[in-house]
Amino acid sequence: MDKNSKTLLAVLCLVAGMVGLAFASVPLYDMFCRVTGFAGTTQVSNTAPTNDQILDRKITVKFNADTNRNLNWSFKPDKREVTVNIGQQGFISFKAKNRSTQPVSGTAVYNVTPLKAGKYFHKTQCFCFDQQLLTPKQAMDMPVVFYVDPSIADDRNMDDVKSITLSYSFFKADSKALDEALEQFYNSK
Repeated sequence: MDKNSKTLLAVLCLVAGMVGLAFASVPLYDMFCRVTGFAGTTQVSNTAPTNDQILDRKITVKFNADTNRNLNWSFKPDKREVTVNIGQQGFISFKAKNRSTQPVSGTAVYNVTPLKAGKYFHKTQCFCFDQQLLTPKQAMDMPVVFYVDPSIADDRNMDDVKSITLSYSFFKADSKALDEALEQFYNSK
């Protein structure tokens, strides 16, 4: 192989590697955010802490619910906030109603604030894990089961956190508005 052929092969390998990295960057970034809680990304857990891991320190969890204007749903939490002990399992239910005369699927985009609390906020059950389909005029209760990881008490950077806000925004599934919201979410991190 001559010098020019080796150079061409090296450039082609570099281009192929960069294209592959471009396609892998979104899933890799999503995985990074879920593992670290970066930019308010919550964690998903299968189990809650045991009773001996529940701390005396309390934290207030507030709830925010929004609906994109292209989705003709009402969507709100049953309560605006709950106070739980750190490590204690909490529960909240949201009520969604399809106000249209057509079946409509929605997808929720979510995060927590302050953003630094994301790695400590765990959901064990959430409607947000799946796309939701509501038939015409159907109302549905959508539960969320969560806890704040007891390791938050070991992080001195979290001593000032007395409340966490869990926010949801519902969008029509497979819509341009949802794609734009997801793009904005990933670009803001």
